[in-house]
Amino acid sequence: MSSDQKREMLRHGVATLAYRGAKVLRDMPPACTGFCPGEGCRTPLEILTHINDLLDWSLSIADGRGEWKPSQASKWDAEVDRFFTAMKALDNCLASEKPLQAPVEKLFQGPIADALTHVGQLAILRRIAGAPIRGESYFAADIKAGGVGRDQPAPKYEF
Repeated sequence: MSSDQKREMLRHGVATLAYRGAKVLRDMPPACTGFCPGEGCRTPLEILTHINDLLDWSLSIADGRGEWKPSQASKWDAEVDRFFTAMKALDNCLASEKPLQAPVEKLFQGPIADALTHVGQLAILRRIAGAPIRGESYFAADIKAGGVGRDQPAPKYEF
């Protein structure tokens, strides 16, 4: 696989993160954003803030800075906006001709895979808090590289 093909595959992975993230973030009841199922657990707001830090970190790795900067949780709507802004910045970087300063495999296996895991945690916390999202065949979803915005395609097959 060429480096261009790998880069496009990573862009598809980032679009997958955006699609799944948009689904779990959409219409999150305000009471759920601070839900904590037990001592030592992060709230959805804290998890989303961490996801955003991971996205910022992935962009800094791609451009050669490699700076990890954890941030304090803001307000839910601000962190949702930050999620889509960070997704767009990362996708723009991946879509550019600028050489990446890290292997695409490392970008995927580190911050992107970690962020996908945390989106799953948000889905679980929503369910526990009484606001589940519908299951979906993500295989059937209309996900395309570059599709990283708030407005995502409608699900093809929910159950």
